Amino acid sequence: MHVTAYFALLVAMLVCLSGAATALFGLWKRDYTRLSLIERAHHAVFAAVVLSSAILTVALWRRDFSFVYVAEYTDTLLPLFYAVTAFWAGQAGSLLFWMLVLAVFGAGFACSRAYKDLQPATRCAYWLFFYVVEAFFLLLLTGPSNPFLEAVPPVPQGRGLNPLLRNPGMIFHPPLLFLGYAGFAIPACLGLAAWLVGEKRSFAVASRNVSLLSWIFLTAGIVLGGWWSYMELGWGGYWAWDPVENASLIPWLVGTAFLHTSIVERRTKALPKSNVAMAVVTFVTCILGTYLVRSGVVESLHAFGEGGVGGPLLLFMLFSLVVLAATLLAGAPYFEGRFKPLANLVSVPGFLVILAWLMLALAAVVFLGTLWPVISKLWSANPVGLDAGFYNRVCLPLFALVTFLVAFCPLMSWTEGLRDKAGLGVVLGGLVGGGAVLFAVGLRLPVALFAGAASIAALACALYVFVRQRHARSLAGALGAYCVHVGLALVTLGVAFSGPYQVSKEAVLTPGRTLDIGGFTLTYKDLEQEQNPAMTIARARIDVTRDGRPVGELAPERRIYTGFEQPFAEVSTIPSLGDELYATLLSATEKKAASIKISVNPLVNWVWIGGAIMCLAPFLSLRRPKTGGERL
Repeated sequence: MHVTAYFALLVAMLVCLSGAATALFGLWKRDYTRLSLIERAHHAVFAAVVLSSAILTVALWRRDFSFVYVAEYTDTLLPLFYAVTAFWAGQAGSLLFWMLVLAVFGAGFACSRAYKDLQPATRCAYWLFFYVVEAFFLLLLTGPSNPFLEAVPPVPQGRGLNPLLRNPGMIFHPPLLFLGYAGFAIPACLGLAAWLVGEKRSFAVASRNVSLLSWIFLTAGIVLGGWWSYMELGWGGYWAWDPVENASLIPWLVGTAFLHTSIVERRTKALPKSNVAMAVVTFVTCILGTYLVRSGVVESLHAFGEGGVGGPLLLFMLFSLVVLAATLLAGAPYFEGRFKPLANLVSVPGFLVILAWLMLALAAVVFLGTLWPVISKLWSANPVGLDAGFYNRVCLPLFALVTFLVAFCPLMSWTEGLRDKAGLGVVLGGLVGGGAVLFAVGLRLPVALFAGAASIAALACALYVFVRQRHARSLAGALGAYCVHVGLALVTLGVAFSGPYQVSKEAVLTPGRTLDIGGFTLTYKDLEQEQNPAMTIARARIDVTRDGRPVGELAPERRIYTGFEQPFAEVSTIPSLGDELYATLLSATEKKAASIKISVNPLVNWVWIGGAIMCLAPFLSLRRPKTGGERL
């Protein structure tokens, strides 16, 4: 099976290279009679990648330790669903999953009406770029990152999955990120193709649904990753600005900017060149995310380390940017006279462009901060990374400005100026009144206060628009967009409170001792011990009361997994829409003394609620493309 799976990937790569060469020849000769052959060739690529993926899945399912990859990430004690999710736990498997999702997106888009409405030259050029992308990933999988290496002789037992990854988040978080990454390949390739051949239809329209789906998946992956960080290891936070976390945030920021500038193109026929560049840069940042995690260029708690793919990924990013520049230059004559100027900045298009620039600035800050240890090597023998404080100081004000713009944008005209003075009064009332209320309840830090007030203003704006404007209620696209803004406002509100106003205490308690924190009284009852073949568990039992009334019980755990000497924490929470209690068992003794860290996290659950709304609401905006599409 090792040879079959590897051979299938090799065949897929050869088909991709042949397809790209055939597409290039057709474009050169302006002969598109082989287009159907080029399209059908992708069926073979898809089938080959699915076959290889199925073989790896079965090997993981059966714990076939003759596969080196299976032996490195599973063992016989690992529950079945974690064994299967080990598909994307390691570098080679995750790259194969990347490729699988890429093939699925390619096959799905080829069946869509948006694709079939494109002129033959555009479809031919699209396959040229898309096959090159697929061939690159297949080159990695058949070269430095082969998931089908055979262990000779087979090992009797695997190492087992890293305990950090034994969490429900492992089932959803990585696949959602890869869905987002791979999906953005479609608008990038389509944008290049449309610009190269002078396509009459807007690529932003043709790729609208797939761009939106990719953003949904990436958003969901990031939100779930934040929740995973919050609940795992007792980190106590949802965003630690770790390089791996930043790696997915950068493409999300650029992709969000692209979605907003593409709205300007669809509505006003402006910014077509910028949107091609934005689509490609979004995809390049997805590759950048893969590079940061797998190249070993930055240190992280959960990076994959150097595996021979860093150099190829870096070269591919540079190659993509060169292709972008060359394509923009080559296709420019087709679009002379077809541009429309951007409306006044004090308008909806103007606000959307400003918002896009803010997103790009955030992406640049996160990018520079993440690579700062590498950059500082140029002048320092002891380079150091930037801590979370740097990101919080720079990023939170920019996020607050984004929310502030979101609060006012729906009140602007699409041509110039303000179109709804009554709405402006409502939003200003929300901003000033909300800020006054937050100040009165003790929110005094300036940036957090501004972010909280901007969130309330954005919520007031959304409520006003829903009540006063019929299209916001009746048009699914508008309803989805406004609901996303509501989700963003709730996330910003949760961040403004839960970060700066978190209260924490650490204490060593013996049974019967109490600890007071944030108005809660915690009484440590007992320490339970439990052992099974997979792990040894120490669990603290803590009763919680507030003003003498019982609130609940906390049961944080300390686990030592079989095969791993390092203990791992499992946190315990008492959920609340106000103050959430969060407990971590740091250590315990044989006499049942427990070192415990307790935190009170105000409004933290609004981060998850808002994030869930941001993930689900855009589904309302997906729509069937109009026949013939829209033209520039």
